[in-house]
Amino acid sequence: MTSTSETPDTTSVPETSATTNDVPAFGWSGYAERVNGRFAMVGFVAVLLIEVLSRDTFLHWAGLLP
Repeated sequence: MTSTSETPDTTSVPETSATTNDVPAFGWSGYAERVNGRFAMVGFVAVLLIEVLSRDTFLHWAGLLP
């Protein structure tokens, strides 16, 4: 007995990203580089906030420099 209404497969990989038309992929893809760049920007802003709020350099705050 075959049903005419089938449930969609929710475990499949999306065809495109939510923000671009690029296909999500691992490795050296434009999508991966864009995501990596966004995380790098968040990290850079976090370091700047640490320096502004502590009024000390990040390397000294982290204990890497005496």
